[in-house]
Amino acid sequence: MFARALGSALLALTLTGAPAAAQCITSQGAFGDHKAALAQKARGEGVGNAGLQALNAAGLSGITWRFESNPSSQTGTLQSDPATFLAKRSGGSAQGFINQARSKLNANANTFAALERAYGVPGSILVTIWGLETSWGGYLGGTRIVDGAVTLSSYCRRYPRFEPHAIAALKLVDRGVISGATKGGPSGELGHMQFLAGNWITFGVDATGDGRADPYSAVDALASAANMLARNGWRAGEPFGPGTRNFRVLSAWNDSGNYQRAIAYAAERIGG
Repeated sequence: MFARALGSALLALTLTGAPAAAQCITSQGAFGDHKAALAQKARGEGVGNAGLQALNAAGLSGITWRFESNPSSQTGTLQSDPATFLAKRSGGSAQGFINQARSKLNANANTFAALERAYGVPGSILVTIWGLETSWGGYLGGTRIVDGAVTLSSYCRRYPRFEPHAIAALKLVDRGVISGATKGGPSGELGHMQFLAGNWITFGVDATGDGRADPYSAVDALASAANMLARNGWRAGEPFGPGTRNFRVLSAWNDSGNYQRAIAYAAERIGG
């Protein structure tokens, strides 16, 4: 049951001359050059010794590079039907996912009710996202977060949109939220709700009242997801099916139409 309260020795990269701002790369062999330029930019944005050490130690994430090279290989890319998406994403059936999500919601009803009172986001939405992201905390990822974030920031299809998240990941290392070895999703996602690092810095909430916003606390992560949706325009008590304002807000969480439809489909059937 969740808690119910809401509540320097620098291992710098070797730089020759003064490299320009980090640019995207099309060859894995250029990853070192990208890191060198990113280090200079990160230092200028206030990243400290621990973050720069993590960047220095970061390796190119092979799985991230492969995903970006072949986007259609990513889970659910080709599924427009939400039930099919849920089944493929969960490795079971859509109804099985919905049943598990409803069980999680009912087992933690007080927490989800408190979150809805505070942010206006229904528990059915939050528990669905939690299940889709990490199987309710069952799997938080196997790729080093800094590796994934820096690799994604280097790839031309994603540059420069994800560079701020790579720098944010280094700042989270500085703050002790993660280390260079902490594992998460292949795009640098972290914690129970698989936040990108920049989004965690912006929307992270200390909901347990222990003095720190912790993405590895389920309560903090759920509250932070609710906070992110609320601050992007979620309206309490309004419908969230396709075509509604709240459905459009789901794009702030994930810009995949497949993913958004799956959230709405499951949440409508979970109820509560």
